[in-house]
Amino acid sequence: MTNHLFDTFRNRMPAPGRLLMETDDGHSISYGDMLARSAQLAHALLQMGVQPGDRVAVQVEKSPEAVLLYLACVRAGAVFLPLNTAYTLAELAYFLGDAKPRLVVCDPARATEIEALAQTTGAATATLGSSGQGSLMEQASRLPSDFHDVARGPDDLCAILYTSGTTGRSKGAMLSHENLASNARVLADCWRFTADDVLIHALPVFHTHGLFVATNVALIAGARMLFERKFDPARLVSLLPRATVLMGVPTFYVRLLQQDGLNEQAASSMRLFISGSAPLLAETHKAWRERTGHAILERYGMTETNMNTSNPYDGERRAGTVGFPLPGVSLRVTDPETGDQVPQGGIGMIEVKGPNVFAGYWRMPEKTKAEFRKDGFFITGDLGLIDADFYVHIVGRGKDLIISGGYNVYPKEIESEIDALDGVAESAVIGIAHPDFGEGVTAVVVRKPGSAISAADIALAIAERLAKYKHPKQVIFVDDLPRNTMGKVQKNVLRDAYKGIYDKAG
Repeated sequence: MTNHLFDTFRNRMPAPGRLLMETDDGHSISYGDMLARSAQLAHALLQMGVQPGDRVAVQVEKSPEAVLLYLACVRAGAVFLPLNTAYTLAELAYFLGDAKPRLVVCDPARATEIEALAQTTGAATATLGSSGQGSLMEQASRLPSDFHDVARGPDDLCAILYTSGTTGRSKGAMLSHENLASNARVLADCWRFTADDVLIHALPVFHTHGLFVATNVALIAGARMLFERKFDPARLVSLLPRATVLMGVPTFYVRLLQQDGLNEQAASSMRLFISGSAPLLAETHKAWRERTGHAILERYGMTETNMNTSNPYDGERRAGTVGFPLPGVSLRVTDPETGDQVPQGGIGMIEVKGPNVFAGYWRMPEKTKAEFRKDGFFITGDLGLIDADFYVHIVGRGKDLIISGGYNVYPKEIESEIDALDGVAESAVIGIAHPDFGEGVTAVVVRKPGSAISAADIALAIAERLAKYKHPKQVIFVDDLPRNTMGKVQKNVLRDAYKGIYDKAG
């Protein structure tokens, strides 16, 4: 048996001297460097006691070393567990307690506090710093640059990505080697990636978009990446003449359109602009075409499924749609209550099936069973329709999910923190259309009688409890929350009531 995912990359790899990535601080890494350094890191993982199937939790800032560590985990047969760099210690405690990783890798600045936390779950810790105590890179630098990859089959677990639930308890989506390999193969083919491509990589690498879409597709094509540690609109415009592809979230495109240097000449070497992780406004699609001459290609995916659909490379990229199911992916729209398929053009629950769809939720067999139909289709929780031309439209979301700046935000988690504060009777967190972030996280709060708790008080209280992207952009105080006859809060009424509050936001 071979190592299924890494051999998928290796078998398509260009000559070792070809560049894999150029970083924003002037460094470069070739494909040969990647093979050697990921091998050294794989040896280091084994020295740290990591065995095949063990989880390796990683909370580090974006860097080439973070990508090399991901590949080392794949080669060592470990399960890669990336964690958002914004997560607080309180949030990390849940993930470490649930996943029980063998090793936790963090940035040197957080080593002391995370080591104390990791000890409570029995995990070892290391840093991704270049030197110093506990440095995985320093340890790896003394180890052999070749490695006999651990045998892993298509169905073996490769990664766990946590996605929060409406109850506030995060779920670990288990992704197999073939889940990731199949999606990379299909996307590289559908989007015409070759070794001649140069991808601007400005996405985070703890998220499926930046890690498994951008990185895996580049690797499987033997392409090169301009590897940016953060999104800087002015710098990205300056990089366009050196690149051929950009993958981004809608916020990228909104902010790039604010740059004076963005025009057809700047984008003349580009062949493809891709958007995902949140809905792209039709007006952004139109403005982009007018400024650059390019139609943005929008696609649709989830943490649990990788990518499901894509607008066509050749043919009309229709604004407001996410295109057609990818090859090998089956997609249907069903009645949320009965599970019966709705007629074409009817709105219902999107369900998908294919080699891209995850194996289930970590240590949650009942939840896994509830999210799959008996015939193997996964219930996405997204509402959509298939139009007369067979384009898929996402028209809404069940479960009140908010997508802000490309990140999934689950209201119940924030409501639980706010409701626990003295002076708060209850709260409802909703997403309101925002010109920059897609949706702005908004808290509607009912004070207890006599309470004078303010928006600033709430912001201060949750600052250390929740990642910054989950913080409400506005807190609105009301006397009562609207409810239906069953007593359920009517969030649709709240969204309608406050739908214009961010119209003038920057």
